[in-house]
Amino acid sequence: MVLAELGGSISRALARMSSATVVDENVLRECLNEIARALMQADVRFKMVCDLQANIKKSVNLEALAAGTNKRRVIETAVGKELCKMLDPGKPAFVPKKGKPNVVMFVGLQGSGKTTTCTKYAHYHQRKGFKPSLVCADTFRAGAFDQLKQNATKAKIPFYGSYMESDPVKIAVEGLEKFRQEKSDLIIIDTSGRHMQEAALFEEMRQVAEATKPDLVIFVMDGSIGQAAFDQAQAFKQSASVGAVIITKMDGHAKGGGALSAVAATKSPVIFIGTGEHIDEFDVFNVEPFVGRLLGRGDLPGLLDKMESIVPADQQSELVAKLAEGAFTLRLMSEQFQNLLKMGPMGQIFSMLPGFSSELMPKGQEKQSKEKIKRYMTIMDSMTAAELDSKNPKLMTESRILRVARGSGRQVKDVTDMLEEYKRLAKMWSKLNVSKLIPPNGKMSDQAIQKMLKAMPPQVVQQMGGKSAFEALVKQMGGKDMSKMLAGMKGGA
Repeated sequence: MVLAELGGSISRALARMSSATVVDENVLRECLNEIARALMQADVRFKMVCDLQANIKKSVNLEALAAGTNKRRVIETAVGKELCKMLDPGKPAFVPKKGKPNVVMFVGLQGSGKTTTCTKYAHYHQRKGFKPSLVCADTFRAGAFDQLKQNATKAKIPFYGSYMESDPVKIAVEGLEKFRQEKSDLIIIDTSGRHMQEAALFEEMRQVAEATKPDLVIFVMDGSIGQAAFDQAQAFKQSASVGAVIITKMDGHAKGGGALSAVAATKSPVIFIGTGEHIDEFDVFNVEPFVGRLLGRGDLPGLLDKMESIVPADQQSELVAKLAEGAFTLRLMSEQFQNLLKMGPMGQIFSMLPGFSSELMPKGQEKQSKEKIKRYMTIMDSMTAAELDSKNPKLMTESRILRVARGSGRQVKDVTDMLEEYKRLAKMWSKLNVSKLIPPNGKMSDQAIQKMLKAMPPQVVQQMGGKSAFEALVKQMGGKDMSKMLAGMKGGA
């Protein structure tokens, strides 16, 4: 994911400080210099970086700290606080409310991914129970209406536009009236972009905004534009009363800090980040969890919400019941692989676990792991119901393996590799004894935590920072229902 490099650099700077024998002003200065270099390499504005350094130095007075104070923790907290302040304008964005016609207008330069983002935004709210609709008021770009029409049809979202009308204001007003009559409670207006900032673009935006009176104007920004982000965002803010920012193309670039500078330019919060081309590759942006992931603290609530949205509540309880019976079958493994693929990029999932980093998934390895999972699922699709539901690994004889290999178009070795992965996971779950680990209230005892620790692969525990870090992770779950975590877990392919 974009900013993985930035997060890794900041985490390494803090880790080097932790390895110092004595934390003094020199250690603090070197740590802040490393963080500053990382931020500037990610295209965060120089002035913002200087302000961040100055504020941290002002808030961390090492000489005034009482004896026995954990100075490393004080510095890490100050760094986190300042990063949050840099990304938080201090005011929330408008939140659409069901049952009334919320009007949201999208603005941005051509090529920023604005039209695709309109559909993603509509789809996100559709899943939340809204009745969204799309209006194409972009009459400047050839094919804009065709693109919106195609996206909306695929997402099953009503749309409006015209091949004949050239006045964007008239189209916007007609679309708005049509969807108000149809009781749409989220009307999204896609406006024209340009290759560069120019007076005609801003005048058109002003006219559309004046005619439709949107509840929210969202500025869509290309995450790869670097230092130009600040000036661009400021120009749009002055012309269109921007109330929120969505940053796109955050999946393919190591930089992206420049786009985050848009918060300072518009004094408006980033509300979503586009992480890919597909309609569901669209993440809610919350400042504290985002900074937590940059600092290696993870985002457990976000991870659990992601799991919960993928695995329905009835399936969660059903899964735990099956595991409690010791029934980790090939069918269950296939279902968990499907859940894992739905959760999004593995590097992103890693960054949501405390002690992990998206950098732990080297370039290319994420793709290989995904391909391996898909290969295993193809193999399991060629198995009989009896084979998928069997608890006896010996059922898969040589002749059955050969038949499955032929049926799936894979090598015999691929089938045996998949079966070895299944045996490893089945063994892990049998050691866990889920029925004793997870009581009805979902909370785990210290004894249960130790048992889970012994069952976890040593390399995974090590990646999480060792035994104490793993114990802290599980305890941090607090009252969270551990069955949700188990419903989205799998032992690694």
